[in-house]
Amino acid sequence: MTYDKEEILMSTPTSIKEIDLTPLPGKTYWSTEREWREEFTYFLLVDRFHDNHDRTPVQTQSRSTSAGTPTQLSTFCGGTIRGILDHLDYIAHLGCTALWLSPVFENNGAPNPDSGTYHGYSIQNYLDIDPRFGSKQDLVDLVSAAHNRNMRVFLDVVTNHSGDNWYYQGDVPYYYFDDLQFPFGGWRQDNRPLPQELRNPDYYHRRGQIRNWDVDIEAQHGDFISLKDFDNDDDLSGLQLLDTLIKTHCYWLREADIDGFRMDAVKHMGALAVSRFCSAVREYAESLGKRNFFLFGELVAGDDAIDRYIGPNTPAQVNDETIYFGLNSVLDFPLYYVLPGAIKGLTPPVNLINRYENLRNHALSRGELGRYLVTFLDNHDQIGQDPKQRFAAGAPDKQVIAGIGYLLCAIGTACIYYGTEQGFAGQGSDDRYIREPLFDLANSGVSYLNPDCTIYQEIARL
Repeated sequence: MTYDKEEILMSTPTSIKEIDLTPLPGKTYWSTEREWREEFTYFLLVDRFHDNHDRTPVQTQSRSTSAGTPTQLSTFCGGTIRGILDHLDYIAHLGCTALWLSPVFENNGAPNPDSGTYHGYSIQNYLDIDPRFGSKQDLVDLVSAAHNRNMRVFLDVVTNHSGDNWYYQGDVPYYYFDDLQFPFGGWRQDNRPLPQELRNPDYYHRRGQIRNWDVDIEAQHGDFISLKDFDNDDDLSGLQLLDTLIKTHCYWLREADIDGFRMDAVKHMGALAVSRFCSAVREYAESLGKRNFFLFGELVAGDDAIDRYIGPNTPAQVNDETIYFGLNSVLDFPLYYVLPGAIKGLTPPVNLINRYENLRNHALSRGELGRYLVTFLDNHDQIGQDPKQRFAAGAPDKQVIAGIGYLLCAIGTACIYYGTEQGFAGQGSDDRYIREPLFDLANSGVSYLNPDCTIYQEIARL
């Protein structure tokens, strides 16, 4: 290291006024000339990869079957950032060149391990790591170790909404209706959310829960069930909020040398707010010497909507004549809806052909950026499925290998969901059943990070 650990271990800020965005003294920030288009990304849920126990991987060429009771899978299983660090070579030897972490910031319920916020998307403190995952130093060490292996690290960030940090008047559920704003009740904790600037009721839309997810105004103003929607509008409070979110996320670039953000729920945030955020973060990364900072988003929508967020159509010019540039890429949900069925022989191949025809038809609008969406077979949500199931469910090993091989050979930036390389085939009525731990919950000495698994070995060969 070329910088003093004392700098890293200084007290955690609680306000953006306490954030120092000058480069760490003596620190040379990591950068690579390798373009993000060339990455093979490993996406994992921090809570489900590996805990702090000293475990021995199962040794078999066959796929593994993870287990856990419905209650165990609904709460924290014990995975940590340190657990990822200690087993980073397992990911690198698979052939992955980038690591995408689920959200690591402090969530509602901390530090209670029985809370249901193991997924990380219910944030109450943007300026600290959730203690159930570890510490800021753990994240710094993980990123440094990844860089030593020439790997990028991407953080999953949530800028559309906060956790369940306040309640409406009467502490009862409110539901979206005619874009009416409902009265603020109070904060659920005296000292949360953080930074302190987020303790402003005007920073939230306060429209109640979304009921019609495909109605744009409702989808952009309503709450994700109990998660409270930020007011990202192009007005004074919206701009102040966005400035707060920009500074809190730039803080993590400075402290941990992060290489990119996957932005959650950008469809619900709106294109202008996303472009403002991306431009500011990208400029800050450039100021640190990070030339290829990668910003990609979750956009569960078709190609017309994608056009508004990436490529030449994303520059947004406002009254002050400032031009903002948006995302580098988005997750390729249109491909996700057709590729698994085509590989398994369950749907006509023409569906896959039509997807690429549509991609080609939009290529002129998006330019070079839009040719490389982030491609995947499955993920932690499996949107559109009932019941939910991983790609490997009902698929023989050869189909799983072929699926990942297709992603690596086809146009796009390939991403593999953790456990796929072990043939995890979780399925069930909700998300917890497709978020199995890669370690045995019944035996603290066993993990499923098995490099002898045929699927793992064949993907590594690719």
